[in-house]
Amino acid sequence: MTVPRIREIAHGLQFPEGPVALPDGDLLLVEIRRGTLTRVRPDGRTTVVAHTGGGPNGVAIGPDGAAYVCNNGGFDWIEMPGGRVRPAHQPKDYSGGRIERVDLETGQVDRLYTHGPNGALRGPNDLVFDAHGGFWFTDLGKTRPRDLDYGAVYYAKPDGSSIVEVVQPMLTPNGIGLSPDGSRLYVAETRAGRIWAWEVESPGVLKRRPFPSPWGGTLLHQASTYRLFDSLAVDSAGHVCVATLMEGGITAVPPDGGAAHWVPMPDTYTTNLCFGGPDLRTAYVTLSTTGRLVAIDWPRAGAPLHWLNR
Repeated sequence: MTVPRIREIAHGLQFPEGPVALPDGDLLLVEIRRGTLTRVRPDGRTTVVAHTGGGPNGVAIGPDGAAYVCNNGGFDWIEMPGGRVRPAHQPKDYSGGRIERVDLETGQVDRLYTHGPNGALRGPNDLVFDAHGGFWFTDLGKTRPRDLDYGAVYYAKPDGSSIVEVVQPMLTPNGIGLSPDGSRLYVAETRAGRIWAWEVESPGVLKRRPFPSPWGGTLLHQASTYRLFDSLAVDSAGHVCVATLMEGGITAVPPDGGAAHWVPMPDTYTTNLCFGGPDLRTAYVTLSTTGRLVAIDWPRAGAPLHWLNR
């Protein structure tokens, strides 16, 4: 296992996540502890686009050019040696889970969804838009000292008019992505170190497998060591590239579920990645406890994202 050549783009970030590589060369990301959506210039300069409060997490660009944010409502934080931090339980000032729309020109933040059809959103985490203009998103839930929530997968429209609960219950669903042709949905299950796949039948509808599949999906990959799976991106060859906690790095799983490729990174909380650059062959990675956004070369191009690269 060779650590790739890492190029630091920005440092001093307050637990970054949710990177999005914009066509103009800038990047968007969230700073979860700071409660902001932040723009990062190629030279590392940062500016705050919007103050969302709570715990902004995943980000995606929608059909209208706005940023859509999964907000988990906030965390307590654990101080670590060397000035590092990591998230913990639901805080006393928990502000509720929600999906937000951020106007990138004005910074205006609008709440689209605070509830699904069966109750309040608890800890929305990651999202991906499809070709139809809707988006799939995960709700990981929140943890407390003696219990935790079951999570869910939802499908929603960006105008705030419709939200459907597609998979529930699920244990800590986190990263979410679509295959390059949009025919499969992938979800990373954090605590179990698993990646699940479903065939997409239509917008908001998945083909469900019967028992004994616990969530109706097909198990694509199971970590064999203590690796927890966070957010993910899909490359043009269909590999599911999931940011990996504890053994910090990126686990790249081929679409047939074959042998995974392991890319180690120097942070136990390697939380997310996206593909950018002129040919989408640069992986931008958030190293969250050390507050850094870095870039590495990727052996394949990233899969173009609807409403951003297509």
